[in-house]
Amino acid sequence: MRILLISSAFSGLTQRFYTELEDAGFLVSVELHLGDVAQLIEGVGLFKPDLILCPFLTRRLPEEIYGHYKCLIVHPGIKGDRGPSSLDWAIQTKQPEWGVSLLEAAEAMDAGPIWSNKTFPMRLATKSSLFYREVTQAAIDCLWEVLSYVNAPDFKPEVQDYNRPDYKGKILPAMKQEDRAIHWKKHRTEEILRRIHAADGSPGVLSEICGRAVYLFNAHKEPHLTGSAGDIIATANEAICMATVDGAIWIGHLKAKPVAGEKTIKLPATRVLQDILPKPHPRGLKSWLAKTITAIDIDYSKPGRQLPCQEVWHELEGDVAYIYSPFHNGGMSTAQCHLLLSVYQHVATLPIKVIVLMGGEECWSNGIHLNHIEAADSPADESWLNINAIDDLIYQIITTLDKATIAAVAGSAGAGGAIMALAADQVIARDGVIFNPHYKNMGELYGSEYWTYLLPKRVGQKMATTLTEQRLPISAKKAWRLGMIDKVLDKNHKIFVAQTKHLANTLASNAELFQACLNAKAKTRCYDESLKALATYRQFELTQMYENFYGNGDYHNARKRFVHKLNDSTTTPDNIAIHRQQPDAAKSPASGSMYHFVWQDIYLMGDDLADREHEDIFVLAGQLASSTSHEALVKNIRLIYQHVQAHFKAEEELMGNMGFRNLKTHAREHQTMLERLLQMEQKIALVEWQRSDIEEFMASWGQHIIHSDMAFNAYQKHSTLEPA
Repeated sequence: MRILLISSAFSGLTQRFYTELEDAGFLVSVELHLGDVAQLIEGVGLFKPDLILCPFLTRRLPEEIYGHYKCLIVHPGIKGDRGPSSLDWAIQTKQPEWGVSLLEAAEAMDAGPIWSNKTFPMRLATKSSLFYREVTQAAIDCLWEVLSYVNAPDFKPEVQDYNRPDYKGKILPAMKQEDRAIHWKKHRTEEILRRIHAADGSPGVLSEICGRAVYLFNAHKEPHLTGSAGDIIATANEAICMATVDGAIWIGHLKAKPVAGEKTIKLPATRVLQDILPKPHPRGLKSWLAKTITAIDIDYSKPGRQLPCQEVWHELEGDVAYIYSPFHNGGMSTAQCHLLLSVYQHVATLPIKVIVLMGGEECWSNGIHLNHIEAADSPADESWLNINAIDDLIYQIITTLDKATIAAVAGSAGAGGAIMALAADQVIARDGVIFNPHYKNMGELYGSEYWTYLLPKRVGQKMATTLTEQRLPISAKKAWRLGMIDKVLDKNHKIFVAQTKHLANTLASNAELFQACLNAKAKTRCYDESLKALATYRQFELTQMYENFYGNGDYHNARKRFVHKLNDSTTTPDNIAIHRQQPDAAKSPASGSMYHFVWQDIYLMGDDLADREHEDIFVLAGQLASSTSHEALVKNIRLIYQHVQAHFKAEEELMGNMGFRNLKTHAREHQTMLERLLQMEQKIALVEWQRSDIEEFMASWGQHIIHSDMAFNAYQKHSTLEPA
């Protein structure tokens, strides 16, 4: 079955639909509805789907599409619920139960017949958390129920009927800021918390703090502190604590309301207010009149979460330590990386056997923090500091040889966060987790985090190239099939945690199993280091990253568009829109790709000697590209030249002996490639060599094998079959 996903963005729920369907063997493509209806209709026509699914759609689907194709839309609401702010209203009005409906597209929004509906109990949680957990899983349950009905001749979807007792939903308008408004002198803590939860992610609750209009995000109930309602009474971990009429609430992040067209972004609360927060009050009479703000220091060496706004903490259970790091939205700033590293280093000194990295439940980690980088005085400098800070953390995990380490991935992981999980000895993931182990969507960012060591080590060089070049999400199950992770556990978060603790306790309590783990790790680490030092991987990756940060503006432009949500794209990326890909148009791999140095099966000729010599060039080219000193460049270019020259000489002698009629043309190609290698050697001597030089050579080398060597190989086989 051909299934087209039409969505407003390829994120979250759309990626989950994509991976679920792809894993099941459906032919899946994606067309983003970016506002151009003609282009949308064109995309549908190109793919000719059997079914259209719309997991996340903020624009109306035109009748030209739903009138000709079966189109089912995911709506995060119970039966009868209609409107664009469904989940917001459900959270704010304290609904005990909510749901998801998969319904047919119709002229009126959310009014079509229902194909499937699932309900779930509501937690006191943010909109983002509820959407990631309950809404997404209910939508997936609806998806598989619907797919069982698609070809059932007797199935009829349920026409919406508000006279039925199970239709408890209402037609509600888009929630506005006046609906979300907080009255600090009137609303109780739970009411304020629900209002901020209902707007978390987007759009936030507009309020005024210290005379500044700001949007509030990331709120937590404070169990002990009190003060005058509406006042800031404490700060900790870059969060502010606001007093309410019956307690207090921590607010982790704010976004200043834009003025006169300026761009503002979500940042830690104290950063947004740093120029207007009350200063320490003076001594004497004035001190009695000033409002006191308590600065609370957190002792991160102490087990447990001391404050609701605390972003990193650890728990000890027997011989196992669990480190939690639920950073808001998954980004890890320079300071947050340093903090997590310090906690990890402290835990590593304790008399325990196993360290379990728990990350965050909704988002395990997404790598470096793009918002913090965007807000820095020098985004390039902050990018450099951030990537080195996360590299330091990952290096510490890789080189922990006296403890067993486990990455327990309960939430989705992307970019450097996906790679960070691979630094652990064992990687386990909750069923339903999405991995995005690639970087290049962010302005062709090369990526660090020792990914050129960690990813190929688990999935092989060829698959590592495919994952980083195709830039597609993969499910936990696919990651397991590829060897990227070790186990897939239950989809339920509570069961997943219980299973994780069982695995960790089993490892810690079984002396033989634990020692075998440490012995294998030490042996592997020594062997890997003898082949290529971790420092070499890091230096090579950072060389590419330095070019990304300081060499051109691609990464900076992409980051700015991402952070400010400037969706200026007019087309769906062709890596997810297979119906828009040109099968005959060979796309050149991006500079910095591993593709150029990976031996491919298409180069195999069936001649062991020739194949081995051809493959050796790819290995030598990879060594040249990884060279971190002038001396290494000189050495490796000479090795390549000597190997190629010897290979060409032997090949031309064989061609001459066999009377190959295209010998002269073939030899000219050889001479051209040898001249290019000599030119590279000269550029290295003049310190003018660039990585793209060897990439272009290897592209030519691959084409020479496919078009010229294959022709001689066919001639050679034909000649040996002819009778004497």
